[in-house]
Amino acid sequence: MPKSANQKIKILYLVKFLLEQTDVEHSLTVPEMISQLQRQGISAERKSIYDDLETLQNFGLDIVKGKNGYFLASRLFELPELKLLVDAVQASKFITLKKSEELIAKIETLVSQNEAKSLHRQVYVGNRIKTMNESIYYNIDKIHEAIIKNLKICFYYFEYDAKKQKQYRHGEKLYQVSPYALCWSDENYYMIAFDAEAQQVKHYRVDKMDKINIVFQERDGKEIFDAFDIAVYTRGVFGMFGGDEERVTLRLENRMVGIALDRFGKEISIIPDGEHHFLIHIHVKVSPQFLAWIFGLGSGIKIVSPEHVKQSYVSMLNENLKRYGGENS
Repeated sequence: MPKSANQKIKILYLVKFLLEQTDVEHSLTVPEMISQLQRQGISAERKSIYDDLETLQNFGLDIVKGKNGYFLASRLFELPELKLLVDAVQASKFITLKKSEELIAKIETLVSQNEAKSLHRQVYVGNRIKTMNESIYYNIDKIHEAIIKNLKICFYYFEYDAKKQKQYRHGEKLYQVSPYALCWSDENYYMIAFDAEAQQVKHYRVDKMDKINIVFQERDGKEIFDAFDIAVYTRGVFGMFGGDEERVTLRLENRMVGIALDRFGKEISIIPDGEHHFLIHIHVKVSPQFLAWIFGLGSGIKIVSPEHVKQSYVSMLNENLKRYGGENS
């Protein structure tokens, strides 16, 4: 049989058919492969198909012959792994709805079309709260590039006003910092950086950074970050809001051990305090978010020391009582 002009890409089409249409529960017979090749303008004999399949097997593709034909038995990602990735994308607040849908569509191409349906059924991103900043992908890429090249970045930092318009902070001040890490905390992406002007470590919401550019100057703060523990930093910063770092002692009911470990890590010491309580000593940035976390745990937790942190908590409670018509305690 004379070879058609498309013979050279025949084996590539076979790979495409196997990737898109087969899995452990779905196979293609040799006649079906020949028929699909014909629709692409490629003629093929049964023997040439067998030869091509053997070549692909020798190359490393896990092509298996089952009762009903040939199928691709394994891939780079297992289906349960991709379900985890889809769940992570759809749950990520910092990824916009549009980007979430685009990413999930790309993830679906990593399995057969039939298996992709099981991924698609998990997509419920429509009602999730998502960031409005479409450029976050490019922000992350630019920050990573600066970190790898040991360079500073500059950017504008903004909030949204009541009309959902960007309002740049400090009169459109151009921030310049030395980025060292990206972290994901409380459903948002943050850049942790050294601010040479303030001589301290700061963090910034990546989706609120605008017009990022690399500054071709070597980063400051290397000696600080050589001894910097990002995990400890993020555990101590509630909601990634700043504040003065304090060594705080808390007294909790025994039933709340899991809560303490989840928040501060398994490295903290649990010190028994009577039959029903325990103490922990933690280093945290005392912010309104930290005090609100204490309030949210109700009567099962108490600030023991220092005294001025206790008084800050009492003041917060009194201010809220006044706001709702209550009296000072």
